[in-house]
Amino acid sequence: MYRSYNCGQLNASHINQEVTLAGWVQKSRNKGFMIWVDLRDRYGITQLIFDEQRTQKEVLELATTLGREFVIQVKGIVIERESKNAAMATGDIEILVSELTVLNASITPPFTIEDETDGGEDIRMKYRYLDIRRNPVKNSLLFRHKVAMEVRNYLSAQNFVEVETPILIKSTPEGARDFVVPSRMNEGQFYALPQSPQTFKQLLMVGGMDKYFQIVKCFRDEDLRADRQPEFTQIDCEMAFVEQEDIIQTFEGLASHLLKQVKGVETGPFPRMTYDEAMKKYGNDKPDIRFGMEFGELNAVAQHKDFTVFNNSELVVGIAVPGAASYTRKQIDELIEWVKRPQVGASGMVYAKYEADGSIKSSVDKFYDAADLQQWAQITGAQPGDLILVLSGDAHKTRTRLSALRMELATRLGLRNPEVFAPLWVVDFPLLEWDEESERFHAMHHPFTSPKPEDIALLETNPGAVRANAYDLVLNGNEIGGGSIRIHDKATQALMFKYLGFTEEQAKAQFGFLMDAFQYGAPPHGGLAFGFDRLVAILGGQETIRDFIAFPKNNSGRDVMIDAPSVIDDAQLNELHIKLK
Repeated sequence: MYRSYNCGQLNASHINQEVTLAGWVQKSRNKGFMIWVDLRDRYGITQLIFDEQRTQKEVLELATTLGREFVIQVKGIVIERESKNAAMATGDIEILVSELTVLNASITPPFTIEDETDGGEDIRMKYRYLDIRRNPVKNSLLFRHKVAMEVRNYLSAQNFVEVETPILIKSTPEGARDFVVPSRMNEGQFYALPQSPQTFKQLLMVGGMDKYFQIVKCFRDEDLRADRQPEFTQIDCEMAFVEQEDIIQTFEGLASHLLKQVKGVETGPFPRMTYDEAMKKYGNDKPDIRFGMEFGELNAVAQHKDFTVFNNSELVVGIAVPGAASYTRKQIDELIEWVKRPQVGASGMVYAKYEADGSIKSSVDKFYDAADLQQWAQITGAQPGDLILVLSGDAHKTRTRLSALRMELATRLGLRNPEVFAPLWVVDFPLLEWDEESERFHAMHHPFTSPKPEDIALLETNPGAVRANAYDLVLNGNEIGGGSIRIHDKATQALMFKYLGFTEEQAKAQFGFLMDAFQYGAPPHGGLAFGFDRLVAILGGQETIRDFIAFPKNNSGRDVMIDAPSVIDDAQLNELHIKLK
């Protein structure tokens, strides 16, 4: 065997034992008469010692040739280390090497394989197999495995069955572009890679599986950013004979289980908030409730004065920034410039300092007296020492801009502690949203989401007011899961397709298989899908998901390590009946 122990296993209890180890050379220190080598594997580091008094000459000479990342095997005696290292699990011992075998030499790595590396992100992604040797990436992948195992343990204990669904499926409109795969055997026809297993999990409910889950790859051909990948992983779940409350209770249980088992955090019942309330209080449908700064709507107390900017606005809204009344004019001007950036899009910002003595000084004192500003403070929840920041304009855009400012300030003030976890359910989403470009309604979630039964009649008179039987699970300002009660009868599904602009022919062509299945006794059902990559990153205390994915792609959707996507040769194109322009 190559090893009798791993490199993180040995301690003082093993002294005087002969052992065999194998791994990579982390570093080597040659003092001439003595050589120390740190040997590393997934489990840790063990120090090796080669001593001219106790090591055979040829072994010592071979040790002088070792470079970083050489793969070696050693045999030797565990001895007590003279200078112990309390920071290492193996810091009490070292191995006096008697035999050394170089299993594989290594050229000089393009970056230093240490926790604090000198390699930039681009070079580390190109040599990802080397980056995985570093503790931060290695530990992130081990953490991902731990979370996945806890998911499987919990759901299996709840009688869920893991079922694999197809990867090569039919292209259907689900909100993002599909990745398509040409079929060699069916000329001119294409598979699509699934954006989610949505229709298949519904068919499993028709098939009587009752409780399904799958940790599954999904694919979306959309613009990328640091927290989005073209291929991503979901914890996909579905249940039969359930209502919304059953699903919320089940998956609140899963989230609580993960927080306790992975992070040691006990949680009580998760708070709930309607979509309308989330938008009104926080300006988005996935609010971070680890801190306050709730929105205060100021129309009633800020309009009907002589300040034209507010009078001409659909919405005037502010937040109170805790302890920020001490901000200098330079700091406030910098915030004003921040909200005027194209990414945010505000034209300006009004501020008011609520001084410790109870007085309030604002940038619009010309238009508002002390009594007016005290009302601002009351509505925004400001206390002496706080800074009130106010934006105005189109209601939706203004809320979005103030939400971005709220999150930026929370980051600057250190209010987004990654070790604090604040889960939240957001419910009662709109079923449909109007798209200005296509001038028609689109499903906010997907076409199979059931409307609230009491709102179905509104589909004829006021479609935008219909609420979905849908719910999102939010954690620390990120949507980590979302789902809905599904439509399970053909008539309601046909009605939904109608209001989404499908003709009967289009609906049958796209989803005929599902509509047919509903005719054979489809049970009431619903489900939820967690974004597994995002969930793992948040539990791991990180903002981005890449380090929790073994081989991620960059912002252009490229795998720079294997150079994909890539061109294919003409012979393969001909087989697929594809001609390039």
